[in-house]
Amino acid sequence: MKKILFVIAIFIGSMANTSFGQTLTTPQPSTTQTVKQNFGLSVIELSYSRPNVKGRTVMGDLVPYGKVWRTGANQATTLTFGDEVIIGGKKIAPGKYGLVSIPGKDTWTLIITKQLDITSPAAYKEENDVVRVNVKPVSLNENVETFTMQFANVKSGTCDLNLLWDKTAVTLPIATDVDTKVMSQINTIMTKDNLPYFNAAMYYMDNGKDLNQALTWFNKAAEQNPDAFFVHYQRASCLAKLGKKQEAITAATQSLELSKAAKNADYIKLNEDLIAKLR
Repeated sequence: MKKILFVIAIFIGSMANTSFGQTLTTPQPSTTQTVKQNFGLSVIELSYSRPNVKGRTVMGDLVPYGKVWRTGANQATTLTFGDEVIIGGKKIAPGKYGLVSIPGKDTWTLIITKQLDITSPAAYKEENDVVRVNVKPVSLNENVETFTMQFANVKSGTCDLNLLWDKTAVTLPIATDVDTKVMSQINTIMTKDNLPYFNAAMYYMDNGKDLNQALTWFNKAAEQNPDAFFVHYQRASCLAKLGKKQEAITAATQSLELSKAAKNADYIKLNEDLIAKLR
C-alpha cells in the first residue's frame, strides 16, 4: 500500500512540474513590423518595434530630447538596402544598417549606422555612423497612438521614410541614381536583337527624355506587335505630347478598335478619353 501511495505521489508531482513548466504565449506589448518597399531597381526592407502612447507624455519625456533613441522599442531598428541609395547627400552601399535618432523639440538628427544591435543609448557608438541628417519635426493634428514608420511619396528615384508618433512626424528623404542604371541597360540592350522597344520608349516618355526617340521606338514596338492595343495607345500619347494631334487621334482610334476587339474596358476608356481631349 505504501508503495502504491509513493508511486501516486511521484505521478502527481511530475504532473504539477509539467503544468508549471509550460510556456505561456502572450501578445507583444510593442509589436514588431517588417516593411518591404520596392524602390528604384531594388527593395528597401525596414524592421522595427511599435510602442503605444498609452496615455503617456511621449516627446521630451518617454522619448527624451537630446539623447539617442533606438527609434522604436524592444529590438534594434534596421534598414536593408538592396541597391545603393543616397541619404543626406552621401552614397550608401547595399547592405543592412541600423537606424537611430536624437529627437529634439526643434530639430531631429536621424542616423544611419553600421551597428545592428542598438537596443539602448549605451550601446550606440558614434564612430559607426554612416551618415547623419538633421530634419525638422512637424506637429500633427491627429494623435498617432502606435509608433509608425512608413514609406511615402515613392517615385522612381526618390522616396520618404516617415516616422510618426503621438502628434509628431519627421521625414528622412532617400534617393537612388536609377536613371544612370536604366540608361546603361538601354544603351547596352538596344544594340542587340529582339529589342525591348516598348519598355525603352515608355522610360523615355515617362522621364522627360527625347520624345522623338521614344516615338521611333513606339513605331518599332507597334511593328513587332501590330495587335497590341496598349502599344498603340502609348504611341498615341507620345504623339500628343509632341503636338502631333491628328496623328495622335489616328493612333488612338486604332488602339480603340483593337481594345474593343480584345474586350479590354480599361483601354477602351483610356482611348476614348484621349480622343475626346484631342478633338
